[in-house]
Amino acid sequence: MARLALIAFCLIFSSLPVQAKDTITGREVYHFDKNHTNIMWFISHIGFSNSMGQFMDYDGEIILDYDNPDQSSVSITLKTASIMTGLADFDAHLKSADFFNVEKYPTARFVSTKVILGKNNRATVEGNFTLLGITKPLTLKVRLNKRAMDIQKNRMRTGFSAKTTIKRSRYGMKKYLPLIGDDVTIRIEAEALIKQ
Repeated sequence: MARLALIAFCLIFSSLPVQAKDTITGREVYHFDKNHTNIMWFISHIGFSNSMGQFMDYDGEIILDYDNPDQSSVSITLKTASIMTGLADFDAHLKSADFFNVEKYPTARFVSTKVILGKNNRATVEGNFTLLGITKPLTLKVRLNKRAMDIQKNRMRTGFSAKTTIKRSRYGMKKYLPLIGDDVTIRIEAEALIKQ
């Protein structure tokens, strides 16, 4: 769900201390580094524990425009069939019509619409999330962790953490309510590399 993150970085970056002797300017386009990104979700299992899973396949782009922050954007598309919990039977059930119905709805998508800059490298990112063919507003709380040159790849790398909570029932996913929780916490730990 998600990711799975993210326009806030543009505005956050513009608030960072000057690096070297130059202020960051221009426009940067980043793609997610799938080797260092986790899009995770947590949901209550009858109140005993919180079940956890991840989306393993996704595509996305982050555009950071330091000269015109309001022109920055982020989009991410999750491949719903890539959901994984580590339990084959559970994964198959999640992919069925009871939950993600992956045959009919192979993707879920988040597109940002607005950023509210906070303090200490934090921001609120507003956007629209589409799941099971239903689109609802979604707000991410984002923290920029680091932006620096990746010496091995000779490309700029950025890392961030993001979190939000959605109600699955709002997207028509109502199976096993209220035994299985309605609130789904989504947590994203991600790195992205500047596009070459």
